[in-house]
Amino acid sequence: MTAQLHDGNLLRPPLAQDMIALDPAFGARFMLFVDTEEEFDWDAPFSRASNRVTALPGMARGQAYFAAAGVKPIYVTDYPVIDSDAAAAMMGQWVNDGAADIGAHLHPWVNPPHVEDVNAANSYVGFLPEAIERAKLEALCQRIEERFGRRPIAYRAGRYGVGASSARLLEEAGFRLDSSVRSRFDYSHQNGPDFHGLPQHPYWAGPTRSLIELPLSTAFAGLLRGGGERLYRAAQAMGPLAGALSRARMLSRIPLTPEGVPLHEAISAIDALIDEGVRVLNFSFHSPTLEPGHTPYVRTEGDRTTFYRWWDGVLTHLERRGVTAASLDQFIAAVPMRGRACQAA
Repeated sequence: MTAQLHDGNLLRPPLAQDMIALDPAFGARFMLFVDTEEEFDWDAPFSRASNRVTALPGMARGQAYFAAAGVKPIYVTDYPVIDSDAAAAMMGQWVNDGAADIGAHLHPWVNPPHVEDVNAANSYVGFLPEAIERAKLEALCQRIEERFGRRPIAYRAGRYGVGASSARLLEEAGFRLDSSVRSRFDYSHQNGPDFHGLPQHPYWAGPTRSLIELPLSTAFAGLLRGGGERLYRAAQAMGPLAGALSRARMLSRIPLTPEGVPLHEAISAIDALIDEGVRVLNFSFHSPTLEPGHTPYVRTEGDRTTFYRWWDGVLTHLERRGVTAASLDQFIAAVPMRGRACQAA
């Protein structure tokens, strides 16, 4: 009965009975989600005209690297990319080869229908009126189905922008998995979601509990990491204290991404998450980072070399720790069947 008091809202902590116990045989694994999107100036205002897709050579190089490493990325893909004939053909070949999966990624300002004002607040699709969020999601799913012959089952909202209705809308659209929750981050000062208090482990979401939530992975590292999110948020509220603690290696918040995270910090984060008992490490980055000049993280060819050295180091450390790559299908197969009907039984 208690479970029925929770509507599966992705912005609320799940109930204990909604936490997912993965098949023990699954072991400790890692997954890679690539936010596959158009190139735009991250420091400029949002614009419907910023929809160029030119980083395809970098994406092809990245796919070859991960395929050689035995990693099957999930390219959560937004409308301008899937609308590009060249991008769709290239990615379709990866899917046909069994080397990648395609999911959905929604940037509302470049995703039809274009009915809302374009501004920072409206860049979080889950905070738009429900009818608009539904219409944009359906337009994206239909375009992906047109390109690949099937609807996507994995989703990540652009800017992690899920809202109160998002889980229900994703269930209705046929999604099996969402990876929009960026645990231990708060975007409410930007008119976005606050994910504070949400877990690192997968759990059931949505009104019928048919949607798997796999949060992005973020660790607390340092001597004071036992204080966790509560201590980190308290330090943030005190202005420069959080930065001072991080520089002193007393308490750092480290997401699993090559974007802005040095290799030694990523290794610390991997170890901290393993110590927490997190069995699925969820890595991510943005596709334009694969081609120099499109994101703040890879401006030059030297930056791109550093990017791949980061992955060399991370993959070596994961192998040392016995953490192997998992595909989308392998992860879903490790999730026991459960929904609200099962809970009520």
